[in-house]
Amino acid sequence: MLYQICHGAVSFGDEEILHDINFEIRNTEKIAVVGRNGCGKTTLLKLIHGEVDLEKRDSDEDVFIAKAGNPQIGYLKQIAFEDPSITLEQEVRKVFAPMERRKKELEAAAVALETDYSEEAVAKYTAMEEKFKEDGGYYFEKEYDVIIRKFGFSEEERKKPLSEFSGGQQTKIAFIKLLLSKPDILLLDEPTNHLDITTIEWLESYLKNYPKAVVVVSHDRMFLDNVVDVVYEIEYGTATRYPGNYSNFMERKKENYNKLMKDYNAQQKEIARLQRIVDRFKNKPTKVSMAHSKEKAIEHMVKIEAPDRFDTRTFHANFEPEKETGNDVLLISDLQIGYDHPLSTVNLDLKKGDKLGILGGNGLGKSTLLKTLVGQLPALSGGYHFGTNVQIGYFDQQMAMYSSRKTVLDDFWDEFPNLTETEARNALGAFMFTGEDVFKNIDMLSGGEKVRLALCKILKRRPNVLILDEPTNHMDIVGKETLESMLKDYSGTLIFVSHDRYFVRKVANRLLVFEDGTTNLYQFGYEEYQQKLDREAEESAGSYRKTPAALGGAISQNGASIASGKASGAAEAGKMDGAGKKAYYNPGKERSKIEKKVKRAEEELAVKEEKLEALKAELLRPEYQSSYSKLTEIQAEIDALEEEILEDMENWEALSQQLEELEV
Repeated sequence: MLYQICHGAVSFGDEEILHDINFEIRNTEKIAVVGRNGCGKTTLLKLIHGEVDLEKRDSDEDVFIAKAGNPQIGYLKQIAFEDPSITLEQEVRKVFAPMERRKKELEAAAVALETDYSEEAVAKYTAMEEKFKEDGGYYFEKEYDVIIRKFGFSEEERKKPLSEFSGGQQTKIAFIKLLLSKPDILLLDEPTNHLDITTIEWLESYLKNYPKAVVVVSHDRMFLDNVVDVVYEIEYGTATRYPGNYSNFMERKKENYNKLMKDYNAQQKEIARLQRIVDRFKNKPTKVSMAHSKEKAIEHMVKIEAPDRFDTRTFHANFEPEKETGNDVLLISDLQIGYDHPLSTVNLDLKKGDKLGILGGNGLGKSTLLKTLVGQLPALSGGYHFGTNVQIGYFDQQMAMYSSRKTVLDDFWDEFPNLTETEARNALGAFMFTGEDVFKNIDMLSGGEKVRLALCKILKRRPNVLILDEPTNHMDIVGKETLESMLKDYSGTLIFVSHDRYFVRKVANRLLVFEDGTTNLYQFGYEEYQQKLDREAEESAGSYRKTPAALGGAISQNGASIASGKASGAAEAGKMDGAGKKAYYNPGKERSKIEKKVKRAEEELAVKEEKLEALKAELLRPEYQSSYSKLTEIQAEIDALEEEILEDMENWEALSQQLEELEV
């Protein structure tokens, strides 16, 4: 047991946030903490990190936090950098100061061995070197390079002062530092916010292979399915542990609820039967003793409590567009979008009822396209045309940052002055602004509440074309599911940007994918799109697109960068033989030789990677979790195999580079 909370409770003032919390982190578990907005998920992370304390009780005998040793706990929170004038590179490399120091100590120990061959000196060096290797000492430079690139920072940006980065970029920099610091328990609160899909997929692979424990709060269901092996749900102030990923948790929760309800109903039925006997015979002299025995039976029963119903409170809006559009909704022809220079060129023919999901990396122009379509930005060239009767409802992700001192009711009324108070409050009530909530100031609302208010105002106008930019940010999972259902049933036309793959999969029936200055339109949804990528990966030998984290290099458990080695130069056309004479060079023969080597390298890599996955699966077997020696043995095999894969990968990249240059 790495970390444990027993019967914990946390209160702020008179409000109890968490009560009777039992929470455990075992070995290298990847744990999700899920629940409704405001249920106490972030409070639990702060409790683990030591920022808040357990509530004191009259008797603390069964209330405690226990740790195995002194684990390092890393938590990403609001960051204020000590010196904003230093560069990104300088700030991030602070993490490596201990490793740099150990590297110098190791080098010094190696030099000392030249004069001191004693058994003690050799043993000391060997122990230092093994520990240095185990902690990723030979890989941290490559890992640094890969993570910087995967989070979207260019070579030029590494030299920029921290003060020149936006708040979101500074959060990414702090996140990079946290990952590279390799804490024993990694606490992450909504880590996928503001990351594009490629980076999210890379992060999934990194966290799955992270050699220590991870506790993550996230509303990204596909991310949770791909990363975690344990789920804690916080509901009604307490936590319940479920083995498996998010989808498994949902199934188990429903099964548990149904079983508890069945048991409860059966007991209530039995109590009612016994009570009828008591009521019928308690006043009959010949039956008094039987009546008393049935009464005692009821009293001695261990009563089953009725299970709490799922907390599914959410907004709702069953609306239809005020007008219908024609069949042709939007035609885009060679539209260049951007600010001072083109980001992408877009062509699109959108029909009535289409639900278009827009995907792509950050900075490629997804939000810029939406801003251009609603007239907030001018087109750089080309054009677009909306069809007849089009009425647009536009949601900008910045609406969650909206600031105003008005009350919710007044803010809503300003936009719909002809509504009566009852009509206005009914509309707001559908989006969970009930009772005194309507008199809250806008500035007092959470990001999720501001999103609900914005959607309430947009849908009240009953548009027939919805243009939504990251509408699920700040929403909990129940809110996302509600919006999914609404948009699937929406009879109008939908254009939306989202990095939530589960949401895209549920809603979109067409995809527009931004890739390196161009856009590709697919006449199917996300599931078919992923299948297409998988087929391409299988058909294209050496392509690692099927494993998204390999795009640009995955990180192994000991920090090794897979697919980040630099390729060597092409074979020189004029090689010299041993006598110094120019050897005859046959390009076709050379190409054939290299192709065979590439194929052989790919086959060997495939075998080793399959073996690596089997070893990682073995590492998670329940029967080995209490055997330190067995876990150490398997981990040693994994580390050795990952080093072999790293070398083979670099060899494969060098051969591939040679082959590409021969084909030019």
